[in-house]
Amino acid sequence: MGSEVFTVYTFGDSILDCARYNEYGVHPGQLIVRNDDALFPDFKGRDLSSTAPARLDHRARDGVTVADLPRQGRMLEPSGPSAGLVTIGGNDLLTGLAADRGGGMVRFERALDTFLRALPVRPVLLGTVFDPTFGDDSRNFLSVDARIARPNLNRINAIIAELAGRHGQLVDVHRHFLGGDPSWFTRTIEPSLRGASEVRAVFLPAVLKSRSAPPGQHESGPSPLRRPWWMWW
Repeated sequence: MGSEVFTVYTFGDSILDCARYNEYGVHPGQLIVRNDDALFPDFKGRDLSSTAPARLDHRARDGVTVADLPRQGRMLEPSGPSAGLVTIGGNDLLTGLAADRGGGMVRFERALDTFLRALPVRPVLLGTVFDPTFGDDSRNFLSVDARIARPNLNRINAIIAELAGRHGQLVDVHRHFLGGDPSWFTRTIEPSLRGASEVRAVFLPAVLKSRSAPPGQHESGPSPLRRPWWMWW
């Protein structure tokens, strides 16, 4: 690859745009490109910049829903090797999909699929939505009954997994965070400083793998037929 600069693009919500929730102002994308060795010595040398030139184009924004993604993709003309990190769905759940009976999920899937199809960055690394309750319904912080909200979280993550299979690769943030503890969060639902590092940790192997892939391997092509998410239950 020589001295070609590898670009990391971030799209989506506060899972990737959580700098405001820690005193050091760090977020996963910047840690992937260049680790803060003073804060996270265990990751010294385990970043993109340690072995080759890399840069970050940070477009993710706290609070966005799937409807906001097209704005993040504007004026995007990638050149050279790159990877696109996407996290979306948490705010969609908070603003209505946690209580959804089906129609909203269909619209979410269509909107996300449309965005991913149009996105000129490959590969796409699509993260699932984490669960601040760690699977414990007694910690439910929503006004929606957990017996409704939790299946909808599972449905939105199934949609994300389905679309990752079509357009790129799944990064299972949800599974990784289930093995964590409350220190990974702040303000109930936001990644803390430790949480930002843990988001980095779960995306990092896929980013490193994508950088080492041969040129052209991640070019998009026809998507195979897959079973719709609504048939998984």
